[in-house]
Amino acid sequence: MKSQEITKRWVDFFVNKGHTAVPSASLVSSDPSLLFTVAGMVPFIPYLTAREEPPYSRATSVQKCIRTGDIEEVGKTARHGTFFQMCGNFSFGDYFKEDAIKFAFELLTTSVDDGGYGLPAERLWVTVYEEDDEAKELWLKNTGIPAERIQRMGKADNYWSTGQPGPAGPCSEIYYDRGPAYGIEGGPLADETRYVEIWNLVFMQYQIENVRSKVDFDIVGELPQKNIDTGLGMERLAMILQGVENMYETDQVRPVIDKAAELSGREYTSAESPEDPHHTDDVRMRVVGDHIRSALMLIADGVAPSNEGRGYVLRRLIRRAVRAMRLLGVEKACLPELLPASRDAMKGVYPVVETDFARISRIAYAEERAFLRTIASGTARLEDAVAESKAAGVPLSGADAFALHDTYGFPIDLTLEMAEEAGLKVDEAGFRALMLEQRQRAQADAKGKKGGHADLSAYQELLGKGETVFTGYDELEGEAKVRGIVSAGRPVAHASTGEEIELVLNETPFYAEAGGQSADTGLITGDGFVVEVVDVQRPIKGLSVHKAIVREGEIASDALVRAAVDRERRHAAEQAHTGTHIVHAALHQILGPEATQRGSYNKAGYLRFDFAWGEGLSTATRSEIEEVSNIAIRNNYRVDTKVMGLAEAKALGAMALFGENYGSEVRVVEIDGAWSRELCGGTHVANTSLIGSLSLLGEQSVGSGNRRVEAFVGLDAFRHLAAERALVSELTDLLKVPSGQLADRISSTLNKLKATEKELDRLRKEQLTAAAANLVGTAKDAAGVRVVAHDAGQVGGADDLRNLALDLRNRLGSEASTVAVAGVSNDRPVILIATNEAAREAGVKAGVLVRLAAGILGGGGGGKDDVAQGGGTDAGKVSEALTAVVDAIAKR
Repeated sequence: MKSQEITKRWVDFFVNKGHTAVPSASLVSSDPSLLFTVAGMVPFIPYLTAREEPPYSRATSVQKCIRTGDIEEVGKTARHGTFFQMCGNFSFGDYFKEDAIKFAFELLTTSVDDGGYGLPAERLWVTVYEEDDEAKELWLKNTGIPAERIQRMGKADNYWSTGQPGPAGPCSEIYYDRGPAYGIEGGPLADETRYVEIWNLVFMQYQIENVRSKVDFDIVGELPQKNIDTGLGMERLAMILQGVENMYETDQVRPVIDKAAELSGREYTSAESPEDPHHTDDVRMRVVGDHIRSALMLIADGVAPSNEGRGYVLRRLIRRAVRAMRLLGVEKACLPELLPASRDAMKGVYPVVETDFARISRIAYAEERAFLRTIASGTARLEDAVAESKAAGVPLSGADAFALHDTYGFPIDLTLEMAEEAGLKVDEAGFRALMLEQRQRAQADAKGKKGGHADLSAYQELLGKGETVFTGYDELEGEAKVRGIVSAGRPVAHASTGEEIELVLNETPFYAEAGGQSADTGLITGDGFVVEVVDVQRPIKGLSVHKAIVREGEIASDALVRAAVDRERRHAAEQAHTGTHIVHAALHQILGPEATQRGSYNKAGYLRFDFAWGEGLSTATRSEIEEVSNIAIRNNYRVDTKVMGLAEAKALGAMALFGENYGSEVRVVEIDGAWSRELCGGTHVANTSLIGSLSLLGEQSVGSGNRRVEAFVGLDAFRHLAAERALVSELTDLLKVPSGQLADRISSTLNKLKATEKELDRLRKEQLTAAAANLVGTAKDAAGVRVVAHDAGQVGGADDLRNLALDLRNRLGSEASTVAVAGVSNDRPVILIATNEAAREAGVKAGVLVRLAAGILGGGGGGKDDVAQGGGTDAGKVSEALTAVVDAIAKR
């Protein structure tokens, strides 16, 4: 049974059971604590945790998911994959344990001819939470699975929670017995390779508090509304139904493996034992199959390669795939062969990978080309490091391997492979230690930023009094009533002068930050108090929270107030937001429909717009975008907003932002009808002429396949142009030329400066070389080691000192000698120390000495025993640092 048929049967079955079919959400999670959608239940978290009212009581979905926490295991086991599809059925206060169990058993065991998956019931095993007698009895009652195939497990395996106070409950998992060829008997407790988990049923029935760990918390009572959250791994079921050895050999991944085998000339044999001679190659091909599919789906959902966050994960997936192909012997670009194979395997379920393939492939191929260049530059650096290590007779250091990985993006596997070819070992332990330090720093940083499941109880309590009505589309000032005041996360009855608070009103004209538009600011006043609003956020759907400071008097939690938005600031923000839509339309007009939005930010007078495009924009193109935008402003186009159904909006061609979640009803903003039509909840000017003008500031890359333009609008645009005009006037006066000749005169002046600097650099080097012969005569004996310690004064840079030090070391011959030369470059001291072999045998180490000297200079340094470099901030201590080096050699 093909994967497309598996997912179709899933949806059809649950729709027939009264569930609403919910399309998959984006892989880009809207949860701020998650980079990606990591489970089928993630889009339903607001409903499962009672933060939002669900629009249906039963739902089903086939959700795209990405997990990369165990990326190193990909290809090695039957069930580890980065991209996967989670089939889920959900109940929000409707059915509970019994129906969830009955539905699962029915769908799995119903014959294929009757719309089920046709699994033999005698191959199914079940686990339940060790204290959940009810679940066990329901399995016995409704399925006929005997008691000996129902096993109990503890909280670590069979209890679900978010890890925060809130809903929780026991789980029941369904396993499939693959047979004695895959392991020992005894059920999931004995062997989870033979017995593969395919479906997890979560019975969300308890409220927990005082969460100390995943297995240590207090159950404080039952939930008033019990929920069901289940997840079936589509790839695992496909593996069983298609009769293949692992998830990589299913119909959506195997074509990529076959293409990798074809390109490499290697045979794929399904080897899973490390003892099998084909195992290494097979693992590499499985990595390629998995990672290419994951990259395809991530780019389709709007992710672009970068050095942080989601973009870094995508970059790592592509580079791991390219690296695996290289280790299979394919050194040329291979994504143009592999990505189409994945597209063809996935397009039946996800048509977007075919319709948007031009954009997807452009981004992926550009990233592969960049990585191949990285390999080329990293190879040159590696060859230098290998040569130095071989000359010193030591393994390649962990620090060198880490620098190659961290700075050049050079994979450790390639470093190991190429070092081995050169007959050199690598200090893997040192590399792993440095990687661990980096990972721990990243984890600490992520932990500090995590806040997606923070305690929202105070807000939920206020939401229970009713949603905040937003009146700001039609008015900027109005009467309202305070619903509550929150201070330090807790409700308070009142707040006084100087206190920072969060204020919730029954209705508000203040726009809460959303959709790239910054929040309104302004004043909330009443009888005897003035409160300044500095920010507005929506921590949970339906609730606007005004972050504010009490400037005068005391405000009570039930006060009547007058809320007034800063009109000038709102108007400037509306100018920027409408300007963003105009720039988007201009990009479409000039570059084409592929230049789609990837993000934006608008505040008073300023806009930033990110869009999909693979190369920099020429000066002429930037000017054309600016001109088209300003013509649209001059033409005084009408800006209309309409509320309609999502399907109707999409049918009209309204553009939506990748990764954004939209409700069933949406707000559509049109500029001159179809010229610009976007889904948008922000505020806008009534017609384009109210923007005044738009001035592009520049354009830059924000990751592979993505560009960014920035602009001022309105008065800010005028001030920007006025400042540039003043600068041009100043330069024409300074250089004594008309403005039309400025570029030529500045270019000519810069060329003369470069030529002068080049000549000065040549003379400096000649002087240093000439001085070397005289400096040999200044060598002093320091306990049997000849030492030259020289202050070179002003130098062009560290390279000048390195050349001088190595020249002096050669001139001093084979007798134990050390050279320490220092100088000042760009007002900062630099020191370089070089030792010959005899000096090192006498116990003189350049790295140790340079750290001593750099410490005196107020900085740091490092290097190897033969050559090391350091620097600092205090140029006045160069002489002291050189003296300390000589003394250290003498006292060693």
